[in-house]
Amino acid sequence: MTDIAIIGGGPAGLAAALYAVRGGASVRLLEELFAGGQIVKTHCIENYPGISTGPDGYALAAMFEEHARQFGAEPEYSGVASLSLTDEKKEITLISGETFEAKAVILCMGASPRALGISGEREFTSKGISYCATCDGAFYRGRTATVIGGGDTAISDALYLSKLCKQVYVVHRRDELRASAVLANAAKKTENITFVWNSTPEAFLGEDKLRAIQLKNTKTGELSELETDGAFVAVGIVPRTELVRDQVALAPDGSILTNERMETNIKGVFAAGDIRNTPLRQVVTACADGAVAATYAIEAIRI
Repeated sequence: MTDIAIIGGGPAGLAAALYAVRGGASVRLLEELFAGGQIVKTHCIENYPGISTGPDGYALAAMFEEHARQFGAEPEYSGVASLSLTDEKKEITLISGETFEAKAVILCMGASPRALGISGEREFTSKGISYCATCDGAFYRGRTATVIGGGDTAISDALYLSKLCKQVYVVHRRDELRASAVLANAAKKTENITFVWNSTPEAFLGEDKLRAIQLKNTKTGELSELETDGAFVAVGIVPRTELVRDQVALAPDGSILTNERMETNIKGVFAAGDIRNTPLRQVVTACADGAVAATYAIEAIRI
């Protein structure tokens, strides 16, 4: 029996672990791949208070992990096979086969990139289609790349790719961006970034690899082809709730419903970060969620 099991080692999970161990709780922090979650795919983070140097996500994640380790929160790199969560009992089964119980559980599994769900997407994934510019951008050095989306992630990706690629297109369904003004203005001033407004991708085209994207003009309905060597999809995220979908209450978008204490509908079960119903999915808010969740998880197990 451990006091608090934290599922997921992104910013929310690492912050929760830090606050939990500093609060005197025994903690098992479980991460299936690597600490940091989605931020390790971000090439520059400029909006985390107190760190103005704009580190890449991997470096920031390493700082978070080291801070947690200093207080005794040691990440366990082990995937979770299943969770059985009730008011009375919380049971965690690992892929290794180990099963253990916790007095409280904090769900921090994060989210995954949202797919477009159009023709050719599955066939050309990793053959010209990517969901991570910092992971795969180097493959398109000196070539043409296209970013699909208009939010912060999409425009950050476009700016990153502009330093590597000969030409970067940004395809957006409207004629104005959702990204922050700082990012939007920077992209509009970058010579090799071209915006393709009022357009949505209808299909990915090619034979052995991606050759072009079929686009539909949202105002006229006209179809066209945009030739590109690579396409980077950045149209949002999907909360990773597969392990708990039939146990905790979910919002219509699939995120976990919580109150201001990060409590779910199950006593002793909390959620933090991108997986929960939050109006803002940023590193700073994920850390705050983790701190709140750990604080009230400690209170719950000591009542």
